Amino acid sequence: MVKETKLYTLLGVSPDATENDLKKGYRKMALKYHPDKPTGNTEKFKEISEAFDILNDKNKRQIYDLYGLEAVRHGGPIPTGNAQANGSSGGFSGGFPFNGASGMPGGTSSFSFTSTGSDPGFSSNDAFNIYRQFFGGSGGMNGMDDFGASSFSSSSPSGNFPFNRPSNSNNNNNNNNNNNNNIFSKRSVNRSAETIELKLPCSLEELSKGGIKKMKINRKGPHNEKETNIISVNITPGWKAGTKITYPNEGDYTIHGRQDIKFVIVEKPHPIFQRDNNDLILNLDLTLKEALLGFKKQVKLLDGRIISIVKTQPINPALKETYPDLGMPISKKPGERGNLIVQFRVNYPSNLTSNQKNAIANNF
Repeated sequence: MVKETKLYTLLGVSPDATENDLKKGYRKMALKYHPDKPTGNTEKFKEISEAFDILNDKNKRQIYDLYGLEAVRHGGPIPTGNAQANGSSGGFSGGFPFNGASGMPGGTSSFSFTSTGSDPGFSSNDAFNIYRQFFGGSGGMNGMDDFGASSFSSSSPSGNFPFNRPSNSNNNNNNNNNNNNNIFSKRSVNRSAETIELKLPCSLEELSKGGIKKMKINRKGPHNEKETNIISVNITPGWKAGTKITYPNEGDYTIHGRQDIKFVIVEKPHPIFQRDNNDLILNLDLTLKEALLGFKKQVKLLDGRIISIVKTQPINPALKETYPDLGMPISKKPGERGNLIVQFRVNYPSNLTSNQKNAIANNF
């Protein structure tokens, strides 16, 4: 029996979950509660990440199963009296007193859990680091979600998950400062620096083609000095208005560390097209003559291609025609596009000459 099940519950798995079960649980919950998602919850995202950080490490998981969350957060149980492990007595110098020992539950001492100051706490930055390393790339959400990819300033480690964890060359199991079994070799300092949201205006052409958009950021340095920083935002084809891209540690310097910058995509109005999810809507104006006798018009698409729309018969003013695969790219399905929807609008004349009236009267 495990002492607590909270961390397992956070990942939606049972206490006997395998390594693969933990990965699946983390993937599902992290994608659901990522702060950039509509269903996002920053605190929940951090809790899920810490749960995965602990349970995916054999030593930490063993401490958690035996003694609970507070114990693993502070490196292991600190004895308040004499303890016995595997039948031998003796005090511990702090930290987890064994590496996978089997006799610990049979000891006779009581334990308290105190912070030694060696662990700054699990921060939001730690959560983003785990997420980035798990999914790889620039934040791991490319092609996986409803709103596009989250990008981060630092590059992800090489190699696929599971991660290559750093090893402890000293191999001192009584060292309470040993965090080498963590997913990263050194945790960042716990911060509460806020996230700054900045609008990132993009044209439909930019959101259709994708590419790199460079943003010049003016920020404050550690000594309140002015700094200029260039952030290159990699636009994924098909991103929509409201897409959020987070860059940790790129904003103003505060007493809690650098602020995070979160860009929010804002779609610029287009003179010809309107966007409806993954479809593009084109209002094609026709004269009465064109509507009755037919026409041939050329339309330039967002990617530069030119298509011809040809009609030889009268057009119903309410007619809509759909042209498949000529709309916006679908970010979740690379290579696929939405539709182009053409709405015909007939511009009826406000008055007619006598000759025009006679021509209509004599031919209809």
